[in-house]
Amino acid sequence: MMCSRCNKKAVIELKYSGEFLCKSCFLELFEKRVRRTIRINKLLKNTDKTAVALSGGKDSAVVLYILNELSKKAPKSELIAITIDQGIERLQKSGLNAAKSLCKKLGVEHYIYSFWEEFGTTLDEIVEGSKKLENPAPACSYCGVLRRKLLNEKARELGVTKIATGHNLDDEIQTAMMNFIRGDLDRIARMGPLVGVIKDKNFIPRIKPLRECPENEVELYARLKELKFQSVRCPYSEDAFRRTVREVIDRIEERHPGSKFQILKSTDRLIKTLRKKRFGKIGKCKICGNPTSGEICKFCEIKGELGLE
Repeated sequence: MMCSRCNKKAVIELKYSGEFLCKSCFLELFEKRVRRTIRINKLLKNTDKTAVALSGGKDSAVVLYILNELSKKAPKSELIAITIDQGIERLQKSGLNAAKSLCKKLGVEHYIYSFWEEFGTTLDEIVEGSKKLENPAPACSYCGVLRRKLLNEKARELGVTKIATGHNLDDEIQTAMMNFIRGDLDRIARMGPLVGVIKDKNFIPRIKPLRECPENEVELYARLKELKFQSVRCPYSEDAFRRTVREVIDRIEERHPGSKFQILKSTDRLIKTLRKKRFGKIGKCKICGNPTSGEICKFCEIKGELGLE
């Protein structure tokens, strides 16, 4: 098929808009969408020092590439990349190599920290050890809490003002749907392009420049730009519930193109409504002192449960 805009050979069909796009028109559309997300939601300032949470996957690779291009137009801004090595044997080498290669290609300063160095264990060991617990949490629960904790601490030490993550449209609406089904309104309220409902000096704001970009388009953009990334999914990344939600949403989108964007819009309206209310009292963790809705924050709970250093 030919491009709907310039009549060149198309590389993708956008069923939700009824268009076929060539390489140059697709890249222009994608970058314009990301810039619009940043601009409309005021995610970045010209003086920000931004750290991209670089995993080695396609999403964070694209975020780093686009923000690096934007930083060239904002000379007072700074951009770095932070990679957290969780200690997953099947992914460790390929993910780190991809991250290092991309940073070298773009000339971006790269910092690497590991679970082993900071917590004295790896995610593989945590998953294996949790099998002995009466009610172990999914691997992603342990990983997410520890990774966010470490990323936030190191970013703060480096003087970072914003942390950019690679969450795409599919990630956002899957999480929203899972939280809705569980009735977890607090988690829905904390979603959005700028994560969280409160500001605290201990927490670096997290932003999501790709949240309006479908996953398949993120991958195509990475391939067209020849960005090196790890294509293998984390072996712990997809539990049965998320897989089911993903399949349901994909079937809806296939039959009713544009539904994914509509789910995101509906989620954002719900977030706006929920943020007008206060869900639970925000106090201080009695162990570490960080803000939490309970007596003990999730990090300290997991630290105690797993016996981490």
